[in-house]
Amino acid sequence: MAEHAPRCTAREAIALVTGGTSGSFEELPAPPGAYGPDGPLAWRGYDASRARAGARTGEEESVVCGTATVGGAPAVLVSFEFGFLGGSLGERTGDRLEAAYAMARERRLPVVSLVATGGSRMQEGMRALVQLQRVARASALLRQAGLPQLAVLRDPTTGGGWATLGAGADVVLALPGAQVGFAGSRVRPPDADPAAYTALGQFTAGAIDAVVPPDELPEALGLWLRLLGRPSADPVPPPAALAAVSPPATGWDAVRNARSPARPRAGAYLDAYFSSRAVLSGDRCGGRDDGMLCGFGTSAADGRTVAFAAQTGSATRPSGYRTAARLVRLADRLGIPVLTLVDTPGAANDAEAERQGAGAAIADLFGAVATATTPVTTLLIGEGGSGGALALAAPDNTWATPDSYFSVIAPEQAAAILKRGPDEVRATADQLRIRPQDLVALGVVRGVVDPAEPSG
Repeated sequence: MAEHAPRCTAREAIALVTGGTSGSFEELPAPPGAYGPDGPLAWRGYDASRARAGARTGEEESVVCGTATVGGAPAVLVSFEFGFLGGSLGERTGDRLEAAYAMARERRLPVVSLVATGGSRMQEGMRALVQLQRVARASALLRQAGLPQLAVLRDPTTGGGWATLGAGADVVLALPGAQVGFAGSRVRPPDADPAAYTALGQFTAGAIDAVVPPDELPEALGLWLRLLGRPSADPVPPPAALAAVSPPATGWDAVRNARSPARPRAGAYLDAYFSSRAVLSGDRCGGRDDGMLCGFGTSAADGRTVAFAAQTGSATRPSGYRTAARLVRLADRLGIPVLTLVDTPGAANDAEAERQGAGAAIADLFGAVATATTPVTTLLIGEGGSGGALALAAPDNTWATPDSYFSVIAPEQAAAILKRGPDEVRATADQLRIRPQDLVALGVVRGVVDPAEPSG
């Protein structure tokens, strides 16, 4: 049986994310509205159940809403009280959530949801379930207003609360050991793998961005809120090259430079470009690709927030393309410029990649980049293998390092398709005109970036 995280009350969760300064929390007044006798279904004993829940928790409903400062950034907080009827959603819960989202739009504040819920309230029947539609609409309106939504998944997060406030957030964090899943523990198949319903299981499946220990949560939330709250209209410059390499004399020299194990990879470029960064992980469709690094960071040069999607040199999986598309669309909605780093021999071409929708995932990323209104800057830092690399490239703002190449297909594969022998691969590389200086001459890239100047 999977170990569950320690449970805390709604107000303890608020104190946790505000770093113990819960005095900064200003609770929103409860919206007007009251239940009739035993609620909309006249469910016998419902009034008494609510009264006992109130006496036990000190709360009037299953959610507490208000404003607070989290990691130095103001936000609207929504915190669930699991001790009040299992943190379930009823009509009055919906009233409070809708009011909280309305205040966030009015004050231009992000929403942070601290979720711990068993789902919709059975004693209110369909009147409870339709609250999910209200929550979804409030979330969509906040999204349209260009404001971010973050969720922290506590134990447990199941049912409609997971499927709206949790999984619907832009950034999803979870506490270690939290039970997370659409199906609650009492309605799962008896042979279900319990690990699939945990924070770690959901992270592995690409549904959660990070599992964060409680003592690190205030800092993590503060970083995310600061990063996502700094829009910028100007494009970012490409990073400087990290290796001093002479222009390749031949196409095959360009290939060898790009494939060199000593060549700087995406991690080195991100470390040099950003003073701090936070990672988005997962495609929200069941997959993660460690070969595609996505997130937001603070530019070391000017302090701006920049979104990044970077290939690390491996064949990119469908989940990697979907995660990058998710990143680009979120940055576009928040008005944050994007930096992409291209480095892949191509898209993964195994049977599992095809079953996972490689073509559709690549097409989706092409579309996200093509329609982005926020500026996108691309640097080719290694191999640029066919459409699997081009999907991540800005059409009019792509640059190259001296130790890179871009090709319609790898020279070896081109030779095979043309029915040429292995001894003709190098000549084929020359014919493809894949060197960085060739790409400039062809108008495919804007220029070759210079190496970084030594510091000191």
